[in-house]
Amino acid sequence: MTEYVSVIQKGPATMAEEQRERAVLVGVDRPGLEWPLESSLAELERLADTAGADTVAVTTQKLDAPNPRTFVGSGKAEEIAELARTYKADLVIFDDELTPSQQANLEKIMDKNVKVIDRTALILDIFALHATSKEGRLQVRLAQNQYLYPRLRGMWAHLASNRMGGGVGSRFGEGESQLEVDRRMVRKRITSIRRELAHLAEVRSLQRESRYGSGMFKVALAGYTNAGKSSLINRLTGSDVLSYDKLFATLDSTTRKFELPEGREITVTDTVGFIQKLPTTLVEAFKSTLDEITGSDLILHVIDASSPEFEGQIEAVHDVLDQIGAQDIACIEVFNKCDLLDEDTKQGLMRRFPHAQFVSARTGEGIEKLIAAIAAAASSSDVKLDVVIPYQRGDLVSLAHERCHIISESHEADGTHLQMLAGPAFAASFEPYGIESTDTDSEA
Repeated sequence: MTEYVSVIQKGPATMAEEQRERAVLVGVDRPGLEWPLESSLAELERLADTAGADTVAVTTQKLDAPNPRTFVGSGKAEEIAELARTYKADLVIFDDELTPSQQANLEKIMDKNVKVIDRTALILDIFALHATSKEGRLQVRLAQNQYLYPRLRGMWAHLASNRMGGGVGSRFGEGESQLEVDRRMVRKRITSIRRELAHLAEVRSLQRESRYGSGMFKVALAGYTNAGKSSLINRLTGSDVLSYDKLFATLDSTTRKFELPEGREITVTDTVGFIQKLPTTLVEAFKSTLDEITGSDLILHVIDASSPEFEGQIEAVHDVLDQIGAQDIACIEVFNKCDLLDEDTKQGLMRRFPHAQFVSARTGEGIEKLIAAIAAAASSSDVKLDVVIPYQRGDLVSLAHERCHIISESHEADGTHLQMLAGPAFAASFEPYGIESTDTDSEA
């Protein structure tokens, strides 16, 4: 059994830093971990920072299996309590999900002013901070209540001794003055939130169906949190979606129109970022948002090329895409932040991932090639049409310019002569005026 403790040295605190909480991070190295423990704890530290806590110490233990009573060994639990006491920590954050009994037992070992939370609670806390839309806030509240429900007994101890206080891990209830801990009341709240979400999902579904009914090609951005999805959609569409160098800076999906060089309009949707060990309650709660991915024609899987853990991040994204049933949708891997790579590293990635796109949303590098790849995907199922549209059907000419790829256009006595590539959803509208119609594949 190996144990390791590191202390994070910090300089004099500023006034703003003095208001931040101090955290001790705890990780357990056990067989079969998908990510190196050091990398997982580094990400946990970033999560803590995003939530508003400074890491003052990190401690680990190597175990064959978690202790069913305290997750770590009993001696290690006492050591963690001493660490928190020595460095005046306000909370202890475990890198894995704790069972309700493990959390309750650990709380008994810690000083009364020290909170014990796990990675799931920390992620939920960050989502509570960053949810801005009504639907986003409801989705977070649903996930929080589902997480809280089996922990009611442990959470009651928090309330009875006023240990929860404010800060990281305590933003459950979205501004409620106190948590309702009675099981019946929590079930009632979950039902109520689900009812509200179902209504909002209907509204979102109508909006989505309107876009789907238009036959417009739909692109969804998916990727690990902080891979640069929002920056990429800004670069592609010229929009101003919020983008920060923070984990989970944006939670609400955003859809923007984008015109391809050929003149065809498509939609591009930014979605919530994924993360390793993403709580299943969040996947369920954010179902209507994630439906933007499952309803797309093409997924741009945005990858942080500068991250040393990009391969693990790719797998984490694939896991979530599998969970939501999006594994069979056409996908282009997009390595972002290539401006941070040296040329040898970038060339090595290009050899390893020959079908991927390599871009920098910050500098614009590779964006034109990415747009060409999107355009190729958008036209992959197109039909080539040769039509003469009567002049009184100017609406069809406008539709062709907005939704199709015009190859040539001329004006004849009978009407507007167009040669174009049209998606299957539009081909039927033009067939009555066709001179001939052939598949793009046979044309090639």
